[in-house]
Parts: sequence; structure tokens; C-alpha cells
Amino acid sequence: MVRERRAPPGSRYVDQRHYVVAASLADLRGPVGGLITLDRRMDWSGDSTYDLDDDGDRQLMYQTVLSQATEVAYLNRCLDANTLRKLWPVLWLPARLRALWSARFPELNAGRWVA
Repeated sequence: MVRERRAPPGSRYVDQRHYVVAASLADLRGPVGGLITLDRRMDWSGDSTYDLDDDGDRQLMYQTVLSQATEVAYLNRCLDANTLRKLWPVLWLPARLRALWSARFPELNAGRWVA
């Protein structure tokens, strides 16, 4: 017998979406400059290469990785802790994703950094 798994009545996608949160900011040791190309599983936009030396590209790449990562290893490989701290106040993230990261790493909300 095959049972379908369904969301509870009245629930929204945003409430069911699974997000990955790093175990430690110290584990985030991704590149801080140059070009990075994300897996098609992460970025299916057609242009998955980002220039980390460009403010806009860097912000967009961080938003994409945080929102789409399905494995902590991917976060660790793509994100840099210091860069995340600087970008955190200006990243456009789903509220639940931001809340999950903020709960684990309150220091992200401790101050305002300039990217």
C-alpha cells in the first residue's frame, strides 16, 4: 500500500519548505573573490556563474545558496563566514530561513556591517 504524504490542510509551501543551516559559522570557508559557478541543482537560471568581486553578484549568490542549498557541505564550500556577516543585513531571504539562521547564529543580528 502506498501512502501519500500531504501537508496539513491550510498549510502553505513557505511553512513546509526545508532549509539547511550550517552547524558552525567557522565551517563556512568558501571563496571570497573570483568566479564561482553553482551546481544546476542550486541555480537553474541559465547563468549560474557569479563574480564574487562584484557586490551585486556576491549578494545574489549568497541569497541563492542560502535559499537553495540541500546539504550543509554545499554551504561550507560556497559561503565564507566573514562575507556572510557583512552581507547578512542586506540579504533578501525568506523570513523563515532568516529566522532559522538567526536563531542558530544570533551574532549575525548583533550589528550592522557594510558589504
